[in-house]
Amino acid sequence: MPEPQSTTPDPVIVVRDATATLGARPVLRGIDLTVRRGEVVALLGANGSGKSTAVRSVIGQVPLSGGTVELFGTPLRRFRDWARVGYVPQRTTAAGGVPATIREVVASGRLSRTRLGLPRKADRAAVDRAIELVGLADRAKDSVGALSGGQHQRVLIARALAAEPELLIMDEPMAGVDLASQEILAATLREQVAAGATVLLVLHELGPLEPLIDRAVVLRDGCVMHDGPPPKAVGQHALPGHDHVHPHAASEPVRTGLLS
Repeated sequence: MPEPQSTTPDPVIVVRDATATLGARPVLRGIDLTVRRGEVVALLGANGSGKSTAVRSVIGQVPLSGGTVELFGTPLRRFRDWARVGYVPQRTTAAGGVPATIREVVASGRLSRTRLGLPRKADRAAVDRAIELVGLADRAKDSVGALSGGQHQRVLIARALAAEPELLIMDEPMAGVDLASQEILAATLREQVAAGATVLLVLHELGPLEPLIDRAVVLRDGCVMHDGPPPKAVGQHALPGHDHVHPHAASEPVRTGLLS
């Protein structure tokens, strides 16, 4: 009899024994991370735990001092098909100080798919759809300089979605974003996941995205402390690996999210 075929989806991201340093300081200390096709994985951890360094190493922005990264089964050093990957960095100025409209910034995300830099009908349609997905269709001609923080973040996400990526990597997409924009971003992401996208998110807290998260990977001091179901309770004490031996000062602010 033929052997049964494995039903486990193929890995899209495979990080093995990754180490990285910034200056002389070790930031990643041998982390392993696998994200399979169709998964939504949240990377959690306190500030300085290595979350952003980990995702930036996946796309080659931070060189590893040891270990390996593969994307879609190809070693990172040989990977060239960047149209398959959408990356949303921590919020910065979307236009980089250059006057630009929402549509112009979002259209720049489509460049990896355009031939000779000339937009086709399909490119224009993808840009329109990305802007509509994040709820900014009525403001497409507005300058990004006139946007609120939450709207700014939505533009950056639309820019990544314009390329219709198979893998979406987002670094703290909810940071400093108002609740209305958080709900729009959650709905946008829900649609991408339903369409089969694979997602790796750096998050400070799960918030409106919690129902979408399949797995949580918790980093602490550059090491993986937990890889499994997302913590259910709120507050830092819910995180695997949290120390319970230290006293909490009475003046310490109330913590309402996973890592706020």
